[in-house]
Amino acid sequence: MIARRQWLGIAFGAALAPNLARAQGGGILLFAAASLKNALDEIATAWGRDSGKPPPKISYAASSALAKQIEQGAPADIFLSADLDWMGYVAARNLIQPETRVNLLGNRIVLIAPRDSSAAVDLEAGVDLAKVLTNALWGGRLAMANVDAVPAGKYGKAALEKLGAWNDVKGSVAQAENARAALLLVARGEAPLGIVYSTDAAAEPNVRIVATFPEDSHPPVVYPVARIRGSRSADAKPFLDHLRSAKARMAFEKQGFSVLVRSATST
Repeated sequence: MIARRQWLGIAFGAALAPNLARAQGGGILLFAAASLKNALDEIATAWGRDSGKPPPKISYAASSALAKQIEQGAPADIFLSADLDWMGYVAARNLIQPETRVNLLGNRIVLIAPRDSSAAVDLEAGVDLAKVLTNALWGGRLAMANVDAVPAGKYGKAALEKLGAWNDVKGSVAQAENARAALLLVARGEAPLGIVYSTDAAAEPNVRIVATFPEDSHPPVVYPVARIRGSRSADAKPFLDHLRSAKARMAFEKQGFSVLVRSATST
């Protein structure tokens, strides 16, 4: 395992490097799916204030990218993934403490459009979704996270396949590095439609939800969390416990996540 200070001297991406640089002072380094930013920023700040300890430093990116960085020796203490597959990826490489792993959160995927768009799409059974989407796109692009690796993109592709629209719209997909990047394409009006998490849509005032994908059209959206095997932070376990607390539950639910575990503590 590469030592923390050695790793922090390596630049492996402009988006991640600033977060790692801030972690040099110690404390907790949390790797988390980009879709969790609003909730986790609030939770981390409150935990630092209440505990008197430095709040966790959080690196946000696609779960796929974070899992690969953990595999390469990144000094994360905790990994919070947006799907089971990428947590399974690091677990299969013996990189987590398995007894700490829990399925923490649930989410939904939705179809979004710019706030002022008049787009209307029906996802009910029997609708020719391919035709409806093609008409709604008007030659534009469907913004999605990378459909082969990023959880939000994988969920979206699965839903479109189940609803019989993927083959007709795949040539119109604009793939982004994560769900928040896909959200931004729609918010800026660069794409007339996009598929993101419902929590992403709720956090961005410049988009509106056009439709919510049926839960049976894709695998359940589950966010597992676990401590990394090489973690040396004494605060990692207390913060993991806090993620299951009543206070954290309130913050997650305020952002639209469903909490899948019972509160571990009342704090």
